[in-house]
Amino acid sequence: MQFHHVALTCNDVAAVEAFYVKHFGFQRARVIDLGESKIVFLRAGEAYLELFETKEAPPVEKAGNDGPGYPGWRHIAFKVDDVDATLAAMGDDAKVTLGPFSFDDFIPGWRTVWVADPEGNIVEISQGYTDAA
Repeated sequence: MQFHHVALTCNDVAAVEAFYVKHFGFQRARVIDLGESKIVFLRAGEAYLELFETKEAPPVEKAGNDGPGYPGWRHIAFKVDDVDATLAAMGDDAKVTLGPFSFDDFIPGWRTVWVADPEGNIVEISQGYTDAA
């Protein structure tokens, strides 16, 4: 089995696409025209984001910090070489919701920050995570 994609429903597909292309190396892989709407697939390596256009209002407000505490997806995460350099490169697009924090007590060099994408979805940016021996 291989991980394939995460799907996001978006108010502004173009803004969300631009954010993930600019800051996380995704590229447009395919657009499926459904007539009244479209689906945009973005690819980075073997992982995809599938972007859908919004059809209804959200039932609750978007969560901040590191994502919602209720059942469901909490956040999407990307591993980078340097959290601070990534935030600096993102400039005004880095809408920090929590952190950055150092988790050296758990894993030396592990550092994480959470930001919101243009739709308010939470994105974790992390450096230095390693699996247990």
